[in-house]
Amino acid sequence: MQGDYKADVSPSECWTRLKESPNAFLVDVRTRPEWTFVGIPRLDEAGKTPVLAEWQSYPTMSIDPNFPIFVTDAVEKAGGDHDAEIYFLCRSGQRSASAAATMTAHGFPNCFNIAGGFEGPPDENGHRGNRAGWKAEALPWQQG
Repeated sequence: MQGDYKADVSPSECWTRLKESPNAFLVDVRTRPEWTFVGIPRLDEAGKTPVLAEWQSYPTMSIDPNFPIFVTDAVEKAGGDHDAEIYFLCRSGQRSASAAATMTAHGFPNCFNIAGGFEGPPDENGHRGNRAGWKAEALPWQQG
């Protein structure tokens, strides 16, 4: 599902780039309750921390009009520039695609969507985190 951004990548591809490139950043666009109760990626091994920026604010789920400003400031504060590789993560890869397209439109040409997101689609039992995504690929994460 590629939109108006650089590309869709797997969580493992993202993880490799985060470890290899000092100008690569992960922006988790899920909501505060998701970060708190479901978990967040741990980037310690890459010497980084994820940028936590709600694309849609809970509970109204309205798109945050300050999202581009917040992400720009966070990337610059972390030492990145407009050529930074920015990897966007949500639960399953939908919201993050919209966020990547928005940041591309705001002058960041190297925006990527993490396909499968943090938890991926539900399995046959209705549980997420087993079929695809950051958790299913056994990448580092922590809960609450």
